[in-house]
Amino acid sequence: MEVGLVEMSVFLRICAILFLVLTASLLGSDAQTKLVFYLERKATFRDLDALIILVYVESGAACYYLLQVCKSPFSAWFEGNLKWPSPICLAWVCFLLDQAYITFAANSAALESSLFAVTGEKEFQWMKLCNRFTRFCIQIGGALLCGYVASFLMAVISFLSAFNLFRNYSPKRFLSLKEK
Repeated sequence: MEVGLVEMSVFLRICAILFLVLTASLLGSDAQTKLVFYLERKATFRDLDALIILVYVESGAACYYLLQVCKSPFSAWFEGNLKWPSPICLAWVCFLLDQAYITFAANSAALESSLFAVTGEKEFQWMKLCNRFTRFCIQIGGALLCGYVASFLMAVISFLSAFNLFRNYSPKRFLSLKEK
């Protein structure tokens, strides 16, 4: 990868890590207790399964990107001293793992289930949760916004990984391999 692309990739990964950690911490620390019909009711992110999954997905993605950022200073040493894995093999692995589909899907599922907390569902007798737990819902909304920003940054990183991978397959190089 060229020097400018490496720096941009590291910068984007650090920004994505910050947004992923922010999303996971906002969701994980979100709780509000209110007195509802003479009972004390506590709303947490554990009330919706999609939010629990989102915390795990965002945390896992943040750990992966942290490993990728830590790998960058050592990649030159690995390329010079190790014969396997080849740079093309590493580029394929990074390309496949850099895909942002899982985090985007988890954010979208959490958004969909959170809309039930905002609107309620009369057919299932689910009451509106956000008219009683407003701070809880506002913090969930902020976390989902941060999650979508992280997904966008991850999509840009995925484009950079695709460029890094497919620049290894130039037409001249392919034709020279085919002739042999």
